[in-house]
Amino acid sequence: MRLVIAAIGRAGRGPEAQLADDYAHRATLAGRPLALGPVELLDLDPRKPGREAEGALILKAAEGAHLIACDEHGRDEPSRALAAMLAALRDQGERKVVFAIGGADGHPPEVLARASASLSLGRKTWPHALARAMLAEQLYRAVSILAGSPYHRD
Repeated sequence: MRLVIAAIGRAGRGPEAQLADDYAHRATLAGRPLALGPVELLDLDPRKPGREAEGALILKAAEGAHLIACDEHGRDEPSRALAAMLAALRDQGERKVVFAIGGADGHPPEVLARASASLSLGRKTWPHALARAMLAEQLYRAVSILAGSPYHRD
């Protein structure tokens, strides 16, 4: 099952982008034997400003996929619950899961309506580049939990 982090904007070349790339790579390698991966980082750069243009790009990236919106009002799930959710989606036959990170003004209503779930990265506001890295780390952690790796400790 492919895992995609689709984020509005460009990650750039800073340390946050490198960290997101590193965790996505680790998750891809660890997830391969579990039929989880690859983990892809997809930058969505709208040509027009505004949530509607951003939403259209997210919905296009999520065509035929299970969409999860990363949203401040979403559920703040523990890492083990995220791992269980990924395993359940894989076992149900999902081929692709897209985690969407919206723009500065959040997701438009049509993205939230299309999403099967909303996931929060906590109650604080995070820069988008850091949110990508944090989500990539959580996907790596979820895969590690499912693989029985000692990376995650309760």
